Amino acid sequence: MAKVFTITEGLENMGAMKTGGQGSVYKGRRLQQVTTAIKLLPTPIYSESEADKNYLDFQNEVRKLKRVNEHHNPHVVTILSSGITDSGNFPYIEMEFIDGPDLSDLLHPPHEKVFTIKEVIKVAMQLSSALGHCHKLGVKHGDIKSNNIKFNTHSGNYILLDFGLSIMSDEQRRTSLRHAGAIEFMAPEQNEGELYFETDVYSFGVVMYELLTGNVPFPLKDKGESARNAVRLSHMENTPPDVLKQRQNIVSETGWTNPVKAQEAIIPAWLTNMVNKCMEKQYTNRFSNGMELHDFIVANSVQEIFVTPPAVEIAAVNETEKLKSKLAAYTQLLESKDNDLDELKAILKRKENEWSKYNQQTLIGQAPSSRKFPIGLLLVTALLAIVVSAFATYNFMNKSNDQSRFAGETSASSTEDTLQNTSDETLMQTSKNYPAVKTVPVKQKDSMLRNPVKPKVPVTTNQEETQPETYTKPEQEPDAETAIKEEPVTQEPPAPKPKSVGLYTVNDKAYFHNEPNESSRRNAFVNRWNNAILAALNEENNFIYVVYTNKEGQTSKGWLRKSDLSRINR
Repeated sequence: MAKVFTITEGLENMGAMKTGGQGSVYKGRRLQQVTTAIKLLPTPIYSESEADKNYLDFQNEVRKLKRVNEHHNPHVVTILSSGITDSGNFPYIEMEFIDGPDLSDLLHPPHEKVFTIKEVIKVAMQLSSALGHCHKLGVKHGDIKSNNIKFNTHSGNYILLDFGLSIMSDEQRRTSLRHAGAIEFMAPEQNEGELYFETDVYSFGVVMYELLTGNVPFPLKDKGESARNAVRLSHMENTPPDVLKQRQNIVSETGWTNPVKAQEAIIPAWLTNMVNKCMEKQYTNRFSNGMELHDFIVANSVQEIFVTPPAVEIAAVNETEKLKSKLAAYTQLLESKDNDLDELKAILKRKENEWSKYNQQTLIGQAPSSRKFPIGLLLVTALLAIVVSAFATYNFMNKSNDQSRFAGETSASSTEDTLQNTSDETLMQTSKNYPAVKTVPVKQKDSMLRNPVKPKVPVTTNQEETQPETYTKPEQEPDAETAIKEEPVTQEPPAPKPKSVGLYTVNDKAYFHNEPNESSRRNAFVNRWNNAILAALNEENNFIYVVYTNKEGQTSKGWLRKSDLSRINR
């Protein structure tokens, strides 16, 4: 691809970087692979002789510019060479290439709209150092703006670039500024083509205003001539908007935290005074040059960066106290919840210990300590159980004698002509009943009516039963899953003759049996939750015969498996 311009021998043109009113900047490369920046001025020089006034002016200004690099300043771009292009006869300046963004780029996303106070002071210190260095050597820059200040990403310094206007004649400079200059940064006297050291100071103040507020004091609405004239007139006649109010408004839109916003909304008084003095309409009221400006900044920046006003300080303290109060409340609530949790854990642990102790006592056949009866109550209960058992045994023994007297016939009731039976389904009511029992033949009833025999001891009957039935052993154990009509057994098995007396408790659940064998099991049962103390009246075939009365006064009699019980030793 052909190059637009051939700069000079040993200096390669690598393409344009940007174009402005004072010329275009190209990226160049020397034979040693050194990257540079080339400023190409727009006015051609037709003769490199004293007869060409443009050539003489260019040579004079270049000599001044080269003096800037005789004493190195880290904030001024280094001028490498200058001359006339081989093609086109355009004057050029070759400078070092600065790798980094322009100052204006740092005011756009992803960056914040404004600089912090600390960073503004850093830029002011370094840029005033560059101006003081140039002004001390008699060089006026003439085009100070945020686009001509770069941030060197390698050194962290801000560098002043583009001395294009400084090497132009007054007429060239006036024409360039009128048509393509950055009018938002121009001092009032530049409209007349004048350039002083104070002119650079004015532009410096505009740059500081832009960094503090996010915009220049008089923005350009469009690129039309009327808009440019409006900005030019504002610089000559209007007072810039208050820098402090502008900053407070823009800081509220940043992504900083509230404490940082409160801090950054305040501009040090000396910095505000400096900006206002730099932008005075009359150039004689400004800092006279870069050296005076730099000395002022150094003298004030060594002090505190800013002093927090009492109102802001009080607000910050109040906000801090509120946050501390909230933190204390949350901490107290958390501690309270931790205490509740510890208490619940302790209760749970205690219950687990009680349950474990209960299980151990159950395994060894002892009543749990948490359910122990008082000794007096236990003795009274045992005595009543013995009396009830003795009375029941006496009834059964008389009933057995009457039955043997009548050769196997059951005793009859004196009022209903039916057999009498006592229910044994008194502890637990279930949904299952025994099979139907056999009734007494009619002939046998007639015989019993003709020859009634009064028992020695009256047998107590259930008043609610109107049709007593004789006891008959069920042929088959009821199905636990089948719901049948409730027909309770009306007669319990005859009580055996007492052999020994003992007290027992239930391990888990014990079913009543009509006889001391497994095949005669009934649906009635007693479990350990009843806390029953059972008085044994007889023992046979690993079964014991008991009489048990529950809290409702219902009595159940029958054989219980000894393996389902635990003996209470007295």
